[in-house]
Amino acid sequence: MKRAYNFNAGPSALPLEVLQKAQAELVDFKGSGMSLMELSHRSKEYDAVHEEAQSLLRELLNIPENYDVLFLQGGASLQFSMVPMNFLAEGQVANYVLTGAWSDKALKEAKKVGQTHIAASTKESKYKSIPSFDEIKLSENPAYLHITSNNTIYGTQWADFPTLDNVDLIADMSSDILSRTFDVNKFSLIYAGAQKNLGPSGVTVVILKKDLLSRIPENLPTMLDYRTHTENNSLYNTPPTFGIYMLSLVLNWAKELGGVQKIQQINEQKASILYNVIDESEGFYSAHALPGSRSNMNVTFTLPSDELSKEFLAGAKEAGFVGLNGHRSIGGCRASIYNAVPVETCEALREYMISFKEKH
Repeated sequence: MKRAYNFNAGPSALPLEVLQKAQAELVDFKGSGMSLMELSHRSKEYDAVHEEAQSLLRELLNIPENYDVLFLQGGASLQFSMVPMNFLAEGQVANYVLTGAWSDKALKEAKKVGQTHIAASTKESKYKSIPSFDEIKLSENPAYLHITSNNTIYGTQWADFPTLDNVDLIADMSSDILSRTFDVNKFSLIYAGAQKNLGPSGVTVVILKKDLLSRIPENLPTMLDYRTHTENNSLYNTPPTFGIYMLSLVLNWAKELGGVQKIQQINEQKASILYNVIDESEGFYSAHALPGSRSNMNVTFTLPSDELSKEFLAGAKEAGFVGLNGHRSIGGCRASIYNAVPVETCEALREYMISFKEKH
């Protein structure tokens, strides 16, 4: 079986070992005579999967006990609304750092709930960088500061995170969670759609500091109230059971690989393979993101002309590469090199990029 060179931005590559494990258990999960997809979410078999996924995530990310780990639905896009609905009180201001399309969408939803403030933005420079900490200017009475840790469309990523005094830091980590080590204690809430590094689409992980729960107003719609999910261990309604099962398999794979520290080393190696080709191409390839803000998850670049870009992408498709088209909003090319993308896949792209340049 020949596997594609998968650079899809999401849903994206899953580890082959995980897919094979799921395949082996698909029809009969651990002797139950049923697929995991057929099991009741109240069964002891599924409960073990649910608890293992939570436990592994806590272990891999070193999540303290004063945080809840939730498995929700609706993607990160629903979190754009849930965050201000739960934590933007009257008289307070939601602060947002704009670093790309997704942070812009998060701000748009917060505006529907209450007062907002743009604490920093790189929009005028076409989102080529991440603001410095000095550029972040909070409003009066800030409810929280929201950031997007990695920007898939523009290929930028926060190298480090600000430390705030008496202001809650909230992050959308959909596209780089589990890709590198970081201190969970800096954040009051982290959310992430699973379909980049954690598993298939349909599951959203939320890591929520328990202290925040006291701030939630009464009379929110039941499913949009974080307390509903913390009080019911993410089992108030039927959760995406198969997606959570796949998440647990991915987390087991990550642990066996050596944990997040090892994954970070591999991701840095993969990113350097591609950025070195770009930087050594004498301008034939141009990275969108500025050095210091470059993403280790999404390598975005352009060629000297649209015609060359189209030829590059057509040739790449013939060679077995998938998902290299840049986002429709900015064009060019994008290689999404999430955790499950092997080093060998990045090496194959490097060779194709070098040979294409030499040909032209």
